[in-house]
Amino acid sequence: MANPKKLESIIVGLARRSLQQEAQVIAGLSERLNQSFEEVVLLIGGMPSGAKLITTGMGKAGIIAARIASSFSSIGMPSFFLHPSEALHGDIGRVDSDDVVLIFSNSGNTAELSRLIPILKRRAKAVISILGSADSQVGSLSDHVIDYGLVKELGDFGGLPTVSLTAMNCIGNALLVAAAQQRGFSRERFAEFHPGGSLGRALLPVSEVMRKGELHCKVSQELPVKEVIHRITATKRRPGAASIVDGEGKLAGIFTDGDLRRCLEKGSAFLDLPVSEVMGRHPKIVNQRALSDEALRLMNEFQIDQVVVVDEEQCPVGMVDIQDLIVAG
Repeated sequence: MANPKKLESIIVGLARRSLQQEAQVIAGLSERLNQSFEEVVLLIGGMPSGAKLITTGMGKAGIIAARIASSFSSIGMPSFFLHPSEALHGDIGRVDSDDVVLIFSNSGNTAELSRLIPILKRRAKAVISILGSADSQVGSLSDHVIDYGLVKELGDFGGLPTVSLTAMNCIGNALLVAAAQQRGFSRERFAEFHPGGSLGRALLPVSEVMRKGELHCKVSQELPVKEVIHRITATKRRPGAASIVDGEGKLAGIFTDGDLRRCLEKGSAFLDLPVSEVMGRHPKIVNQRALSDEALRLMNEFQIDQVVVVDEEQCPVGMVDIQDLIVAG
């Protein structure tokens, strides 16, 4: 019977060598980027409004192509995957004169792609290929070629697509980032296209996620603590704190459930005191025009659950609770 520990060491060793082999290929890709890559970035980055970036590829390369199309769509560039066989049977009609086609292939000698490219060139603005060899049928037919070079696939399985897929994916990611930079893609635009994710939520204006109006407990610093507690508990969604304002409506402090617990440890006499005597006098604040990730940064840095949102006059207009960001993400 095989020794389990020895077997485990063989498995882990194989996995490590596989990852090291892929890492070496990725490291070498940066040295292969040349003027052709720059020309492609400028071409994609300069596509007019309404133009589409269309990706295509067969088999596993097609899966990478579809993933890259999805990523380009996520930065606001209309993009979709076009299956080569479907294109040859009618779907070529989805390609217009301002569109750019991005082909993924390791060998560059796939029959379906070689048949498709001449048709694409009659309809699209340009055909770009990401290949393992520029000296191939697809390479010779394309307008632009990004050649990542011949790579040795992992294992002893006779060329099972592994490292070549990693190379395609990495080149696609590099194009994505460079094109986004070229087109002036911003954090604000990212938030616009990713409203449902935690990252997108964090990049929304704080005014869109804060508790405001009847959801924001805001009280005078003259109120007794017991009344402040009552108003906090009466506020919808049970906030964990209240913004305290002075006579001019400016932020004077904050009273949190943590402040309440600390006061209770000393008895109950504080309940009749003005909240100004027990409130926190230096609450963390963000401007209403700030992004939500600034509020999250303050929460993480100071280990707090609430951040007060103020306007230019330092008057509280809302509050962000950690739960708002967690639930949203």
